Amino acid sequence: MTYQPKLSSAFNDTFLRCKHISPQSGMCSFCTEECEGTCEIALTSVLGKQTVYPTNTGNNQVASEKDYPVDFSHFNINGRVFGAIGADADYEAATIYNVNLSREYGKFNPVKLAMPIILPALIKLNWQDYFGGAAMAGVTCVIGEEARDKDPNLVIENKKVIEFPALGTMLDAFRKYDRGYGQIVLQCNVEDDLLGIPEYAIKEHNLEALEFKFGQSAKGTQPVRKLQNRQEALEKQEIGMLVLPDPLSPEIIKKDEEGICPNFYIYTRLPMWEEEYLIDRIEYLREMGIKNFYFKMAGFDKTDLERVIKMASDAQVDMITFDGAGGGSGYSPCKMMNEWSLPTILLEEVVCQFVEKLKSEDRYIPAITMTGGFSSEDHVFKALAFGNQNITAVGLCRAAMTAAMTGKNIGDRIKNGDIPKNMRKYGDTVDELFYDLADLRSIYGKEASNFSLGAVGVFSFLNKIDFGVKHFAALNRKFDISYLDRSDLIPLTSDAKDLIKGKWFD
Repeated sequence: MTYQPKLSSAFNDTFLRCKHISPQSGMCSFCTEECEGTCEIALTSVLGKQTVYPTNTGNNQVASEKDYPVDFSHFNINGRVFGAIGADADYEAATIYNVNLSREYGKFNPVKLAMPIILPALIKLNWQDYFGGAAMAGVTCVIGEEARDKDPNLVIENKKVIEFPALGTMLDAFRKYDRGYGQIVLQCNVEDDLLGIPEYAIKEHNLEALEFKFGQSAKGTQPVRKLQNRQEALEKQEIGMLVLPDPLSPEIIKKDEEGICPNFYIYTRLPMWEEEYLIDRIEYLREMGIKNFYFKMAGFDKTDLERVIKMASDAQVDMITFDGAGGGSGYSPCKMMNEWSLPTILLEEVVCQFVEKLKSEDRYIPAITMTGGFSSEDHVFKALAFGNQNITAVGLCRAAMTAAMTGKNIGDRIKNGDIPKNMRKYGDTVDELFYDLADLRSIYGKEASNFSLGAVGVFSFLNKIDFGVKHFAALNRKFDISYLDRSDLIPLTSDAKDLIKGKWFD
């Protein structure tokens, strides 16, 4: 058996000519000289190192194609028929409508979630509705790293950002629908920090929440972007970007004069956050006005995971989001998406072990969010139950963005009288097709009828997740999700049994 993806991928529209595949290499078992060049190797022979990254990025979402040998599908959900926990054991109280999904986190500034969900960092595609829908649903969302690159009016002077007006638009996408639940968070990587974006965001846009990024499951290193020529390389270097090769090198200048200059690339700096710097930095920004701090971490080496949790504890960070392999959303190396990091369920097991260790030491523990490949209510329930009361929330990234894009698309097509065939049986008006608008009107009033339908799509998707999780919780007679634990899961394989007993890493 092999888990190796074939050398064909949606990342770059490649395919294998032959139905007979060599399992280990992923190549056609019969490779012919006359082939037109349809596989990944063929594309690489033309485009070279450019194909380390997807060629289909841009207005697309991209995620891992590897089928990992263990995941949450190795569990079924348990059920019970007697009693009730978290509600009175009577017919009127013990209903799915009385399941409490709300959560609260925050060391100094409590943040309420209407449901145990956050929308992890993104700043591509239909981000406006991604953030707006989060506010409608009452959950936290995160503006992705290097959001400044989305602003054509960005101004950098002396290697510091002095104008970034688009940030206000990003924050307002959430704020205009804010109903007292969740929070919009700005993610900060090394480049953002060096450019002084946290200070700018606090002073100019009243930023209240900041996330420091260590890594994500699809992109453990930072991206490389090709520049057009040496002139652009010089411009990027002037504002503080790391450009390779150095356009000011005498050797490169000579090559440029001779017309044989190599390609230039921006390489985003890797995080090198150290306790001494980051704890002091957080305290400084807290004094400036940041109310809540977050970390974003992927499935790196176990010693790194433990160190980040301890650092977050010492810095009194409010939440850490751990991102497991199998995810992805944008410009990440193709093979890194498939072949790097701990799969989400294994990452969660390691994180829970470290959290239990901190508990035994009576240390402060930030809220913990797991993300990486989740898209439905059974995923959310299983992740919370597997967390054994150590997990606060589950991150839904690509799925929520799909809802944002689809909601907007369907809304536009209704207005144009071009309703997709598969939707016509449900109705032909906005009110008929967007069922959960009634729920939004009950929250916001009649003005909800004018809300962006992309954001309504996100709300509807999360509303379904909410309702589905309530069904599973009631099935286990647990009417508050704070009571979920591993007894609510049924292992289906030997690997699942080892995981549920905490023996996988023995």
